[in-house]
Amino acid sequence: MASHAELVKKLRELTGAGVMDCKAALEASAGNLEKSIEFLRKKGLADAAKKAHRTAREGLVGAYIHPGGKIGVLVEVNCETDFVARTEKFQQLVKDLAMQVAAASPAYVSREEVPGALVEKEREIYRQQMADAKRPPQVLDKIVEGKLEKFYAEQCLLDQPFIKDAAGKTKVKDLVGQVSAQVGEHVVVRRFSRFQVGEGG
Repeated sequence: MASHAELVKKLRELTGAGVMDCKAALEASAGNLEKSIEFLRKKGLADAAKKAHRTAREGLVGAYIHPGGKIGVLVEVNCETDFVARTEKFQQLVKDLAMQVAAASPAYVSREEVPGALVEKEREIYRQQMADAKRPPQVLDKIVEGKLEKFYAEQCLLDQPFIKDAAGKTKVKDLVGQVSAQVGEHVVVRRFSRFQVGEGG
């Protein structure tokens, strides 16, 4: 279990909000990271997103072409300085992320990008699947949320298990967080495009 200080640090990395705001958000959400982010966003403090956008203006666009030339990926990863963008650690992260997108085919960078209507539609599908289950509503809600977590782990790049971790314990967002801590700068996965021969238009 992560310590309170670690949670505050992680929340700051994810949102760019101040220390006191992060502490208040974690207290309000009983230490739940996802709910803390939501709390900050509702309060408008996760103009973190704006702050992060302002500070992380350097970075790289990385490309990966899968052997055989049938799949190609472009990914933009930002950091705060050109110096960090030129480091081996940062460049390796960009390469790894491009390979991750090629292999795991996510639809979104983060769960925050998933349209609310789609999330509700998924919830409805899961509820329908368990319509005959004779279980209390709160148990069904937990099952639905569990299935939703699996959906995020498949569809959102940052929630996916990192392909180079055979144990499947490292999520992509953990990898980004580690590199961010190592280089001492805010690192943001901005966007990606995945091309596959025969797909689209």
